[in-house]
Amino acid sequence: MQLIHAPASPFARKVRVMAHETGLLSRMQLLDTAVLPTSLNAQVNALNPLGKVPVLLTDNGEALFDSRVICEYLDSLHDKPPLYPVDAPARWRSLRLAAVADGLLDAALLVRYERAVRPTEQQWDAWVDGQTGKIQRALLTLEAQAGDLQGTLDIAQITVACALGYLDFRFAELDWRSAAPALAAFHAVFATRDSMRLTAPV
Repeated sequence: MQLIHAPASPFARKVRVMAHETGLLSRMQLLDTAVLPTSLNAQVNALNPLGKVPVLLTDNGEALFDSRVICEYLDSLHDKPPLYPVDAPARWRSLRLAAVADGLLDAALLVRYERAVRPTEQQWDAWVDGQTGKIQRALLTLEAQAGDLQGTLDIAQITVACALGYLDFRFAELDWRSAAPALAAFHAVFATRDSMRLTAPV
């Protein structure tokens, strides 16, 4: 398998953490690429019409995207306990938490692009404020449900940890821990896992 990814991408990090945790990393060749919304990457665009990473090329040459699809595919390839719970209500609880964390990342990336890519004179403060509000509401939701991030490793824990790690990487000024002590406690432990340490963006 080949994973086309950008090392700083939190969605690509989620896939790499999943590969570590499932023992599949040794089967995966990592191909680094830079993808920005203002530039075209012919290889990525040919594989994913949305022009986004990560993209996984399976052993039979099929291109899979986005990170949610790739992670579920990886979960089908190993013989360890599944990281996507099978039975309700645990499955829906896990998928809902993962969706909140994915949405937090969507908003964070939009703010990042607005501030780092768009020319200063074209930046829209109201847009940034709206996306930042999504981040803050997502954090409050995850904080209220932090108890559901305990127990057996699952996709919710991985996605939430990668989302919080991205805030540390790109949005340290948000100081998310001050309003989310339970999330902070979860992240302090989860971030020590080998899969998180070895995929930390620099």
